[in-house]
Amino acid sequence: MKRAVVRGVGHYLPDRIVPNEWFTTFLDTSDEWIVSRSGIERRHFAAEGQTTSDLAIRASRAALDDAGMEAGQIDAIVLATSTPDLTFPATATIVQDGLGMTRGFAFDIQAVCAGFVYALANANALILSGQAERVLVIGAETFSRIMDWDDRATCVLFGDGAGALVLEAAEGAGTTDDRGILATDLRSDGRFRDILQVSGGVSSTGTTGHLMMAGKEVFRHAVEKLAQTTVDVLARAGVETSQVDRVVPHQANLRIIAGTARKLGLPMDKVVVTVQDHGNTSAASIPLAMSVAKARGQLNPGELVVTEAIGGGLAWGSVALRW
Repeated sequence: MKRAVVRGVGHYLPDRIVPNEWFTTFLDTSDEWIVSRSGIERRHFAAEGQTTSDLAIRASRAALDDAGMEAGQIDAIVLATSTPDLTFPATATIVQDGLGMTRGFAFDIQAVCAGFVYALANANALILSGQAERVLVIGAETFSRIMDWDDRATCVLFGDGAGALVLEAAEGAGTTDDRGILATDLRSDGRFRDILQVSGGVSSTGTTGHLMMAGKEVFRHAVEKLAQTTVDVLARAGVETSQVDRVVPHQANLRIIAGTARKLGLPMDKVVVTVQDHGNTSAASIPLAMSVAKARGQLNPGELVVTEAIGGGLAWGSVALRW
């Protein structure tokens, strides 16, 4: 049985580090208030003129180096972002050019914070269907460009960054011991689109607008839906929650991460947490966290890993894989 196996992972964070104290210079807030509600201590902001594709290219090169591959060996790029360089063409094609890749194909996926899970599921399908042998899967964002700096409830939560992962086709035995993606689960419900959105768009206002979020409503949906999609994807994979070695959740908010772990009955020492260092980087947060976790020794070959995310749409989902 064909499987999509992780061969390499990498990330990139912009040079500018923004501590919580920076917000106290123009907002009625404090480091204690931000940490207590989100777990976030700092985040990174892209420099003037630094684009989403710039971050994605840096993360992609790190992932390719980790995989021991060259860009010319990649058949496809799937890039998840809600902050593209341009309305079109796809940011993935800009990354393709930046990597010097002149073959294959590249496209974007927009599912906000769930984008990387959606991108992984699509990359897996490309490999299983024979459309590609090696896929570069990227999450990259410059959310600092869509913040409302007068909204203290949201602007303190987000940061910029990118993460990338290289998937390669490999033969497996068709058992849960196979390395690679074992199952995926994707969901959405457009009835809740108003609780997390950006106020603008090409066909509605002609401008981008700013991020708006009903925090309490998002939190309520997040814990319930993330726990359920995790249960569902593990059932599809044919494994039990107790067999999970590591959870790499979307790094949105420490309270959501901890609440989901409690609902699943998983101890926090199995959960990768990086949100304190970069805030919510939307589609970039999962591959970024995977890259950091691998460097820490928290992700090792053969371990059963589950990753999950929820974002605007509402869109959510999960992936179960053996590292």
